[in-house]
Amino acid sequence: MLIYKSDGVTFVNNIRENKLTSLMVDSFKSSFGREPGQSEVNSWRNSLPKIKDIIEIADLKDINVALEYEVPYNQNRIDCLLFGRDEKNIDNIVLIELKQWTNVKELEDVGNFVETYVGGKTRVVPHPSQQIKGYEGYLKSFIAEFENTEPLFLFSCVYCHNYLKKENRGIFAPTYNELIKNYPVYTESDTVFLAEKIKRLLDKGNGFEVFNRFMQSSITPSKKLLENVSKIISNEAVFSLLNEQLVAKNIIWSKINRTQNNKKSVIIVHGGPGTGKSVIALNILAEAAKRKLKVFYACKSKPFVSGLSNLVGREAEKLISNLNRFIPSKVKENEGDVVLIDEAHRIGKTSNNQFTRRDDRTDMPQIDQIIRFAKTSVFFIDDMQNIRSLEIGSADLIRETAKIFGCSIDEVTLETQFRCMGSNDYLKWLESTLGYIPEKRILSKTDKFDFKIFDSPKELYSALLEKEKQGIKNNPEKGNFARLVAGFCWPWSQKLDSNGELVKDVKIGDFSMPWETHDKITPPTGYVKWYEWAYKKEGIKQVGCIYTAQGFEFDYIGVIVGNDLVYNSKTDQLEGNILATADPMLRRNRENFEKHVKNIYRVLFSRGMKGCYVYFVNKETELFFKSRIENTFYADKSISKEKILSPYVKEMIEIPLVGSAPCGEPLLGENNIEEIIMVEKSKIRPGTKYFIIKAIGDSMNMAGIKDGDLVLCRYSEKGETGDKVVALLGGENVTIKMYDKKDGKRILLPKSTNSIHKPIIPNEGDIVQGIVQEVIKRIEN
Repeated sequence: MLIYKSDGVTFVNNIRENKLTSLMVDSFKSSFGREPGQSEVNSWRNSLPKIKDIIEIADLKDINVALEYEVPYNQNRIDCLLFGRDEKNIDNIVLIELKQWTNVKELEDVGNFVETYVGGKTRVVPHPSQQIKGYEGYLKSFIAEFENTEPLFLFSCVYCHNYLKKENRGIFAPTYNELIKNYPVYTESDTVFLAEKIKRLLDKGNGFEVFNRFMQSSITPSKKLLENVSKIISNEAVFSLLNEQLVAKNIIWSKINRTQNNKKSVIIVHGGPGTGKSVIALNILAEAAKRKLKVFYACKSKPFVSGLSNLVGREAEKLISNLNRFIPSKVKENEGDVVLIDEAHRIGKTSNNQFTRRDDRTDMPQIDQIIRFAKTSVFFIDDMQNIRSLEIGSADLIRETAKIFGCSIDEVTLETQFRCMGSNDYLKWLESTLGYIPEKRILSKTDKFDFKIFDSPKELYSALLEKEKQGIKNNPEKGNFARLVAGFCWPWSQKLDSNGELVKDVKIGDFSMPWETHDKITPPTGYVKWYEWAYKKEGIKQVGCIYTAQGFEFDYIGVIVGNDLVYNSKTDQLEGNILATADPMLRRNRENFEKHVKNIYRVLFSRGMKGCYVYFVNKETELFFKSRIENTFYADKSISKEKILSPYVKEMIEIPLVGSAPCGEPLLGENNIEEIIMVEKSKIRPGTKYFIIKAIGDSMNMAGIKDGDLVLCRYSEKGETGDKVVALLGGENVTIKMYDKKDGKRILLPKSTNSIHKPIIPNEGDIVQGIVQEVIKRIEN
């Protein structure tokens, strides 16, 4: 995408006639659906006439001009591209980064960075030559024509048209000499020299043909982190870092360089899905290891750590670990130079678990262990990816702990999107639809990210299989181009079926597939372990979940949205439905369930590099998503605020399923609620409390209550003869029996075909807690 394109003569005339800025504003609004910022408009007005001057000085006629070209897989925009041929008929492109800077301070000890006034204040930013180096790297990585037999040639430069050149100072300080040699900087006094250079490259014209060749070139498949990790670890320049990524890397290295005197530092790198957090972390890991620093990369995700370790080789594998490596019994304070914590939102309360040796157990919180260990601790975090109550990592927690340890604290935010075809608009739309931000956003049909809603899970899976097949055809050695994931709304079988096959737990109508293999199961032939699902080709045959997909990226992701995310017509918002989840960890935390389930789908919807295909189990949820998509049938219609019920639909009410009540607590105590069951409202007496209990055993099978039945009870502390009652015995045992009296004393009678069950004479303190109203049956998926 670009904001403006024309031949050179038209471009010059547009500026002479004062039309160019308004043309670009209109084009920007059409492309992005919003107004450009005033500072951006001012930069167009002030800088683009300088390009006109160069074209006129060079007397170029038959060239083409493109302004504000969006870099592939990235929403950074290149200021100006000029197209034409030289005297040898070589197709050339000139990339010009325009700067209005007047004063620049060199920073010799922090890499290719400078200090200048930009964005309303003085900031540390990449040297402009470093910036265009990144742009050039991206173009050559993704535009296929740069690698053809007769390749396009690219000349990249910076034009600081207001800057007074000062030898060996500012932009031209000696520390930048090597950088400027390859990516030259021209100033206000160099206008003629720049025009002469461009004239040599473009003087033969044919700009339209070169422009079309560039714009119509195929875009090579996007680079996935895991496929290139071994190159990164061997310190090859695989990924070009841009703008805020460079800032983050610079801050990290400046702190590493300054903390060798034991002054501790903490750096927090914020970034949403696909902003390159892991790329930066692994680049730092490689460079630090090359410098012989004691450095570790740590992440809680076993699948991701396993995938990395599988690719980097034995020596590098030693640098990669989980978060439990830093317990006090194993490491000393300040023993490490650098620790890089990826997915820091997954930091736990403790490092203790069932496998921790007694000597290694500690009361020290996991976050304290990490900061204690290293002189420089770097946390890569997305506060909106927290998905479990036991995972407490947050920017606030990191800041508080860093202060306790007397650390300096620096923070940087990554905005640029490298996944989802570089579409920040898609991610903003997703966050708006899920309810993270109040602004209502509509997904444009022109958005380059391939988002589709399917009518059936079979159609969705077939589309993914085709994408996987196409990917393998182009790259036979690879096999993780497409994956199917789902919300955790179906059970996860811990055993094989009677034929020794995986149970197809995920069932929707006539569609059924197995989850990734449970860790208690040895995978059958043709399948892989659960933590290998994402990166081994066999994974396409199973459905993944949040725990196996988080941290990975695929060309295409398919998402089955279960009934754990539903549309509420009264609030016109999506809400979490805890009744639908089969995840025991999520069921235990009712208070945060909605936040966690939305975080889960935000992560799953953003695993795709090129596209996301979706099937909704709940059709009202589907309609809500469709209402947020441009030009769909529902796009211009709001979902009805009043739900019209069919006369055949029964109104339901929530009743708690409770467990045993220890220590004499009432069965309706909050601690005893295990689940919520929907019951027809017609069965409920107004003003009466109800609960459901699961029958265990056969002591009441003759009364119609069998083992495993769910029994609807109304709360009562008093029973009458003939009632089937729920009694609490000895303050901890719950039983269902027939209530009776004999010789004026209470008695609880079994009604069973099994003679082992005998009448019970209640003791003092034994109490009735409920009356059985009827047996209800759990409806299985």
